[in-house]
Amino acid sequence: MKFQRVLLCAAVCAALATLAGCKPQGPAGSASSTDKAAAERAAAIANENADQFIERINKEMHDDYREITAAAWLGDTYINEDSQLVSSKANERSLAKLGEYVEQSRRFDGKPMKPETARAIQLLRLGITMPPPKDPKHLAELTSIGTKMSGDYGAGKWCPDKDNPASCKDIGQIDDVLSDVPNRSYDEQLQAWQGWHTISMPMKKDYVRFVELSNEGARDQGFADTGALWRSNYDMKPEEFQAETDRLWGQVKPLYEQLQCYTKNKLVEKYGTQGEVNGMIPAHLTGNLWQQDWSNLWPLVEPYAGVPALDVTPKLKRQRDDKYKQELAGFVSKNGRVPSAAEEVEIGRAADLAQAKAMVRSAEDFYVSLGMPRLPESFWDKAQFVQPRDRDVVCHASAWPMTMDGDDVRIKMCIKPDQDSLETIYHELGHIYYYLAYHKEPALFQNGANDGFHEAIGDTIVLSMTPDYLNSIGLVDKPTVSNEAVINGQMRRALSGVAFLPFGLMIDRWRWGVFDGSIKPDGYNKAWWELKAKYQGVAPATPRGEEFFDPGAKYHVPGNTPYTRYFLARVLQFQFLKSLCDASGYKGPLHQCSFANSPEAGKRYWAMLSKGASQPWQATLKELTGSEQLDGGAILDYFAPLNTWLTEQNKGKQCGWDAAKK
Repeated sequence: MKFQRVLLCAAVCAALATLAGCKPQGPAGSASSTDKAAAERAAAIANENADQFIERINKEMHDDYREITAAAWLGDTYINEDSQLVSSKANERSLAKLGEYVEQSRRFDGKPMKPETARAIQLLRLGITMPPPKDPKHLAELTSIGTKMSGDYGAGKWCPDKDNPASCKDIGQIDDVLSDVPNRSYDEQLQAWQGWHTISMPMKKDYVRFVELSNEGARDQGFADTGALWRSNYDMKPEEFQAETDRLWGQVKPLYEQLQCYTKNKLVEKYGTQGEVNGMIPAHLTGNLWQQDWSNLWPLVEPYAGVPALDVTPKLKRQRDDKYKQELAGFVSKNGRVPSAAEEVEIGRAADLAQAKAMVRSAEDFYVSLGMPRLPESFWDKAQFVQPRDRDVVCHASAWPMTMDGDDVRIKMCIKPDQDSLETIYHELGHIYYYLAYHKEPALFQNGANDGFHEAIGDTIVLSMTPDYLNSIGLVDKPTVSNEAVINGQMRRALSGVAFLPFGLMIDRWRWGVFDGSIKPDGYNKAWWELKAKYQGVAPATPRGEEFFDPGAKYHVPGNTPYTRYFLARVLQFQFLKSLCDASGYKGPLHQCSFANSPEAGKRYWAMLSKGASQPWQATLKELTGSEQLDGGAILDYFAPLNTWLTEQNKGKQCGWDAAKK
């Protein structure tokens, strides 16, 4: 094994020698030929023009990609010290190389080049979410901390009884408590919410150092800080982008305020004075760890009881139970006996996997109905569909292009037979089909038109999962057509979609302040809750001092994933929906439209996806929607019936909140 590692090291070292400053080593007598090859490569690189530079970078990125993603996949699906080291070191090598590419690109500033080359260089410089410091030691430290925080989150557990490991609960088990709103007491929900937020407390020291090192990397790339780099990646100036998101929030804020008011007053009806904090919603009472999705509050806020529900969870659970019965019958038939307890667990696991794959195939069928291709066969063998029993994994759903050739794409999920998982699957396949659509583009253009586009693709499909569509695939009965059914359906959608909007903004508002230094480490938690109060009208029920690090309890903070993309996606998905419904020939209220089985809508969607990042997002948006501007108007159009109903319900009620009081 040692010999193999030496050879691998030598090969990697030689490949990166010119770019990363690594001096190749070889046996006696080979130095001359090795040095000559390195010198020739260095001369070729020194003499290349901008177009040749980008051609080389695209090829090298393509060739390196498989190794990088394999290491990251291992780090997320087999969490241990070894996998974290492999993932960290692969990320370190990748970032070092990327930093060198950016540095090399500067010699072409002001030089003639093709327009597509100029765009590729722009994307090369701006597409770094974790900018690498030039100092090799600091780069190694940055990637190590980043991997550690992600692993710590994935392995996080709350142990009510520290002396009893059996009492420990992972995020799924804690979520089960919070989601069971009707059957859990105020104190049970508070304890579970507080329990999960203990897992992030040890991260704060690491995060402070992570910010320092990331900012160092951003300055090395010519930016004031990491937040400024992130905001520069939208084909507009950073300050213009911030103003644009403020404008969009101003459009949709009145709708959110109506939803917040109605929900808060329903909580007060159930919990009395404990149901609000100075007009704000207590953080642990939303049925969600981060207050980003209020779907679990449905039993409390349902507008019209008795109207047939469109919850697909019962049907999905019955499907899973049927698969269990089939697996059990097959075992008995094959073995002539009932299974042991251990064998019964494995039968249950087989049923879980079969149901998870069936749910994914349902989503695949939607995309195929638009004229898009079937998923590669390797997808079904390599994706993570259910949570393993034998190891820690990051259960947070994600979609992965393992190569840049469209031949190995995967999702990583811990699927349950419920509506939330089903909608998440339809969303994640949006990423997958985006990867498949643009995989023929050069490496630097293999991305979304902007990062909001990537999130919006699947979200648009989820909006198209209308009652009629769900009925067509056998998950619900023929939907009732009435005003009450419309309001109920819109309320369900708003509890996830509208409730999310301010959360989609505030996370990066917090990080931008952290990165630019206006939010200091000794005020991290204070600033977090001030922003949650300002944007969401949400507050903790008990004091949350600086001994806590509540931002770290949300995966995207330790995972260093920019979050404004999700806010943009919420706006874009409704714009996309309107355009695709128009393309399908649909005439009627936007909230009732499904463009499933429309080849024309699929043709237009695929054409947009195929562009990747090859042109400014404004041009890509215009090709589908006819406008270069993001617009929250389609959200208001979609939710118009609910907004009218909420306004009527809130008349005479105490609305608004005092963000200055907590």
